[in-house]
Amino acid sequence: VNGVAAGAGANIALACDIVLAAKSAKFIQAFAKIGLVPDSGGAGQYRGSMAVRRDIRLLTGPMSFARYSDRHKIAPNLSPSKTVEGFVGGALSATALGAALSWLTPFGVAGAAALSFVIVLMGFFPPVLWMMLRRPDLTMIGSLVLYFAARQFGWNLHAYPYGGWYFNPFAWQLLFMFGAWFALGGAIESRSIIRSRVLLYLGVGYLVFALVMTMAGSFPEFGALLPEWLYDAFNPNDKTNLAPYRVLHFVIIAFLVTRFVPRDWRGLEWRIFQPIVKCGQQSLAVFCVGVFLSFVAHIVLSMSSGSLLAQVVVSVLGIAILCCVAYYISWSKKQDKPLPKPAARPAAVTAMDAAPGAIPAAKAADATGA
Repeated sequence: VNGVAAGAGANIALACDIVLAAKSAKFIQAFAKIGLVPDSGGAGQYRGSMAVRRDIRLLTGPMSFARYSDRHKIAPNLSPSKTVEGFVGGALSATALGAALSWLTPFGVAGAAALSFVIVLMGFFPPVLWMMLRRPDLTMIGSLVLYFAARQFGWNLHAYPYGGWYFNPFAWQLLFMFGAWFALGGAIESRSIIRSRVLLYLGVGYLVFALVMTMAGSFPEFGALLPEWLYDAFNPNDKTNLAPYRVLHFVIIAFLVTRFVPRDWRGLEWRIFQPIVKCGQQSLAVFCVGVFLSFVAHIVLSMSSGSLLAQVVVSVLGIAILCCVAYYISWSKKQDKPLPKPAARPAAVTAMDAAPGAIPAAKAADATGA
């Protein structure tokens, strides 16, 4: 509720299990001024929500919702107007199916925003893959040029009614192209770099530096100890346009994993990793369910204390649900497959055939004409 909820609007709010109200919200129940009883079930809902004897003034005219909500538990969690708009906008984005609704909500729940740009990139990937198979290095250079041009000139897809996409596809395409290039021969070309000690030392040093800067952004007291020019260079973290230091972070991790984790490492088959493998095998379904769960988690954390413990519990439950979904889909696909045809039975063995020496004796008798 942001603004005035009058008459039936007030009754609709009272009928809800959850009411999220801005501090500027007002309830108007002016039925008594014209000799009427609140309709739409408002009288019964009103009494169930508050003690009537203390709220006659609210029945007879517009009163500030903020003044009464905390006391009478209509909407105990009051928020500024912008918070209410952001909450509703996030809900719209989280329930979006496909890329169409991402134009309506430029900064919604991250899962829905990621789904939007993945759909767009997958739409353009077939011709890009055709070029990557024939000219992988040239295609990778073109991806780098597009990435830096988008950052330099501010290219992004427009989101209605304002702003741009949360994940800029002109910038984030670089990770897709790098993955394709790496799989189609880039790993072999980079083998000498991956095995070099210089990259090992520089990579580990950069990861430690990235950890320090991340901690500085999360804890202002620690960030104040760093030089201002250094802190401002990495905070706030530019996620929308995929800052170069984020790309470098990803590339270093990919190179280090490629160096120290062989493809045939038996540890990848450990049972502890099986849930992750299942989620990867059913990635599309898991991703879509994750978008919905992100919206549910957003509501739970917004309506609760939002403490560290609540965030940990919500995250663990969400991961467990995703793993259950992956296992269920794997089991369901196995049930849909046709059963294998039974193997043909061997010919029946007669008593004569089973007797020792029966076959040679029969052949000998046939040869003598007996």
